[in-house]
Amino acid sequence: MATMVDVAQHAGVSVATVSHVLNKTRAVRPQTRQLVLDAIEALGYTPNTLARSLVTSRTRSIGLAVSAVSNPYFTEILQGVEAGALEQGYSLLIADPHDDPKHERKVVQLLHERRVDGMIVAPSARPDGLLDYLRRHDVPTVFLDRLVTTPDGDPFRFDQVCTQNTEPMAQLVGHLADLGHRRIGLVAGLPGLSTTGERITGYRLGLSAAGLPYDESLVAQGDSDAEVSRRVTRELLTLSSPPTALVTGNNAMTIGALRALGELRVRVPDDIALCCFDDFAWADLFHPRLTAVAQPSKEIGAQAVRLLLERLATPEHPIRTVRLPSAFVHRGSCGCPESPEKTGSPEISESTANPKSSEKGSVS
Repeated sequence: MATMVDVAQHAGVSVATVSHVLNKTRAVRPQTRQLVLDAIEALGYTPNTLARSLVTSRTRSIGLAVSAVSNPYFTEILQGVEAGALEQGYSLLIADPHDDPKHERKVVQLLHERRVDGMIVAPSARPDGLLDYLRRHDVPTVFLDRLVTTPDGDPFRFDQVCTQNTEPMAQLVGHLADLGHRRIGLVAGLPGLSTTGERITGYRLGLSAAGLPYDESLVAQGDSDAEVSRRVTRELLTLSSPPTALVTGNNAMTIGALRALGELRVRVPDDIALCCFDDFAWADLFHPRLTAVAQPSKEIGAQAVRLLLERLATPEHPIRTVRLPSAFVHRGSCGCPESPEKTGSPEISESTANPKSSEKGSVS
C-alpha cells in the first residue's frame, strides 16, 4: 500500500507539502498541488483518515439524524445531504430517531461520540432533551425541515433550513374554494411540529381569504402517519355533512387518506377533491394524478450541508434560518381538467405571502 512518503517522492515534493494538500492546512501553489494529486492517482494512495483527524482535529464526517426509514419524505432529503457532503469530501454517519424524543437524544449522543464534526437533525415534536445535549456539548448543528424556536418565536442558537408551509397550504385551500368547495377538510400532521402548526395556519388563512368559516370538525389529526390518517379520513367522511374536498398534510397521510377513500369506494375527484402537501415520485402514477405542493427536498438537504460547513468554518457567523420556495403542481385530483400549461411546477411567489406570516423573506 502506498504511503505519504511514496506520494512525496513520486511528486518530487516534501511529505509536509503532501500533508498540506490532503488536509488543506496551508495554501499550496496550484502546479504543486496538481503534482501531488497526480501522484496520489498514479499510486492509488488512500489517506489515513484517523491520522488526518489527529492533525486537523476534524474527522470530515457529519452526523445525520432523520427519520428516513419511517418517513419517505426524508429519503430525498437524505440524498441531498449525502450529495452535498460527498461533494465537499465529507462522509455521513446516519441514525433514525423515529420521531421519538428519547431515542432522538440517544442517537445524537452516539453520533457525537463518533466525533463527527457537526450534526444535521430533523428534530422531533418535543426536542428538549436534544436541545439540552447539543447546547451543553456545543455541537455545531443545523436543523432541517422542522424549526425549533423559543416561546418568543426566535430561533435557538442553531442554523435552520426548511421550506415555505403557510402560503402554499393557503394556496391549496384557496384553489379548492375557487372550484366551489365550501367544506374543505384537513388531515393535519403530528402536533408540536413547526410544519404542522404552519400548515394549519395556512389552512385557516386560505379559508379566511375565501370567506369561509373555520370548522373544527373538519380538521383531523393524522399524526403524520398513514394508518392514523386512514382512520381519521374515514371519520371525516362519516360526518353528517362530510367535506367535499380534502387536503392532506404530508405524503404518508396522503397514502392513508387514499386507502380510506378506496375502502369506502369514494372516487377522486368525482365524489371528493384531493390535494396534498408533499409531492412524491409516484404521485403522478395515481389516477387521477395528485395535485400537490412540492418541496425542494434534495435542495433542503444540500442547503443544510452548506450551512453546517459555513458554521464550521466561521463559528462566529450570525445564526441563520433559510426558507426555500415550494411549488404548486397542478394535476387532476382537485377536479380540474389537466392541461400542459397547468401541469408545471411554478414556485410559490413571495409576493403572495401573508404579511403577518413568519415565512416572509427567505433568510433571517
